[in-house]
Amino acid sequence: MGWNIFRYLGDFSHLASFLVLLYTIRKRESAAGLSLITQQLYALVFICRYLDLVYMFSSHAILYNTIFKIFYITVSAYIVYLIRYKEPYKSSYNRNTRDKDGFVSLYLIVPCIILAILKHNSNTFLELSWAFSIYLEAVAIFPQLIVLHRMQKIENLTTYYIFFLGLYKVFYVLNWIWRMIHDPNYTDWIVWIAGFVQVLLYIDFFINFYKAKKEGMDKDVLLGGI
Repeated sequence: MGWNIFRYLGDFSHLASFLVLLYTIRKRESAAGLSLITQQLYALVFICRYLDLVYMFSSHAILYNTIFKIFYITVSAYIVYLIRYKEPYKSSYNRNTRDKDGFVSLYLIVPCIILAILKHNSNTFLELSWAFSIYLEAVAIFPQLIVLHRMQKIENLTTYYIFFLGLYKVFYVLNWIWRMIHDPNYTDWIVWIAGFVQVLLYIDFFINFYKAKKEGMDKDVLLGGI
């Protein structure tokens, strides 16, 4: 009952967000407008969530999940490497975005650690790490949204990266609803609450995305300044 069309649409929307981001960075030869803090948080999310890769050669490993897990860890780490160390991406970020990307990541990490300790499914390191990653993913986009609001105008390619990232979570919410309808015993409050918070963070972006694209698919999304 855990696999349905919404789960697949969510997974491939998530995949599309990474591919759009990589294409955006390489095409523009620039990391302007991207939050390094958010990308580092996502790398931490995937590393903590997929520690179970050490068991990938067991008979219970699912090839589909394993491929996605390796992809997410590898690509998120690669994006952080490009922005932090690789020219011309490093210089473009430092020149255009670094002064707007000042959110202190510990303000998100520490509360998520506390939440994981207080609310988790079982007392194992892997489960605590998984719970932490779920909480952190819910808010990891926050520094990126702050950067976008400070810049006020989002370039088209960056817009579609954020769009697919938000769409991924919307499809996952639909996946959970589908599972609840078809499996009365299905409950996962950690995932549900974190997912709900994550969707809320995207509402303002989706509203402005709709307004911009209604006027033309080539229109940039405009956000209010902060």
